[in-house]
Amino acid sequence: MTRGVRSLLQLYKPNDPLEKAWTIPAPWYLERDLYELERGGVFAASWQAVGRADQVFERGGFFTAEICGEPIVVARGEDGVLRAFYNVCRHHAAAVVTEAQGCAKQFRCPYHGWTYGNDGALKGMVEFEGVCDFDRAKNGLVPIRVDTWENFVFVNLDGQAPLLLNFLGEVPGIVAPLEISKKLTFFDRRVYTLQCNWKVYVDNYLDGGYHVPHAHKGLSSVIEYTKYTIENFARACLQSSPLSADAGSEAGVAATRQGRAVYLWVYPNFMINAYEGVMDTNLVLPLGVDKCAVVFDYYFADTAIGAAERNRESIAVSEKVQDEDEAICDSVQRGLGSRAYVAGRLSVRREGGEHLFHRLLHADLVKAAQAMD
Repeated sequence: MTRGVRSLLQLYKPNDPLEKAWTIPAPWYLERDLYELERGGVFAASWQAVGRADQVFERGGFFTAEICGEPIVVARGEDGVLRAFYNVCRHHAAAVVTEAQGCAKQFRCPYHGWTYGNDGALKGMVEFEGVCDFDRAKNGLVPIRVDTWENFVFVNLDGQAPLLLNFLGEVPGIVAPLEISKKLTFFDRRVYTLQCNWKVYVDNYLDGGYHVPHAHKGLSSVIEYTKYTIENFARACLQSSPLSADAGSEAGVAATRQGRAVYLWVYPNFMINAYEGVMDTNLVLPLGVDKCAVVFDYYFADTAIGAAERNRESIAVSEKVQDEDEAICDSVQRGLGSRAYVAGRLSVRREGGEHLFHRLLHADLVKAAQAMD
């Protein structure tokens, strides 16, 4: 591990209580070496949400995903077992599965025609006679740990993480009363590309509604800001607020954001946003030091044809909020590169979730750096 990265990690003081704490320093959002450390020490080491269980409910169902440049395929075998693999042919490394999702009994690499079962086993090689010391049984797709919780499929790349439910800790208990798998059905997906480090987006999400009255006028018109609560857990932060509408509320927001807002972040990059009959999940994917993608999956209690227009109106509300957040996050990324900024203080009332995020991140990065020494 380079001396520069060690120095960067030492800039942050994880033991400072919230009332004395500073944010992680600006170079953490800018330095390539630290970003590379995150790929292995944070994203490979944690359980990562990659898709939905309903995509692989049937035998032969599959979908592809990517985690920090690692291509992945998740498939339900003919034996009914859910498996995940690196989507990399064992011959010359081409992507074996090129479709985003589908159903297939076997996968055929488009490069040289090698075929694999949906259980990952190598089934056939074209014109491979005469090759010595080749064990077909040892040349199947390389497996990855996979598990499910609610309607979400998670994978772990380094194989060292605790069991998924242990990793999630208190999260299943928090989500259980919402009955999301019972009451909500997937409706649509949107993917946004932001010109900022992935941590900027997470910071923005975890500021306890601090920016809502200033940046999200529509959402602010229904959130009871003074009753907004923030509660931290081992690897999660729960933000919540009652919702109410009056004559000053934006009509579209008031019609689609009712009941109580529940905003749940699961370390490091997965969020669940739930309202009455409406939910979206956010998955933040690093694409570089100063670029990330945010995947929004939308769920609704009613996905019948007659509810389609109302659901699209709800998505439009979300898109407006996302456009506002994108402008903020891109601006923050530019500011982080300024000589005028190194780190900032945190609001005790609002930014406890951000403080938790920074401490968890620091712990993982220190552990990863020590493993490389």
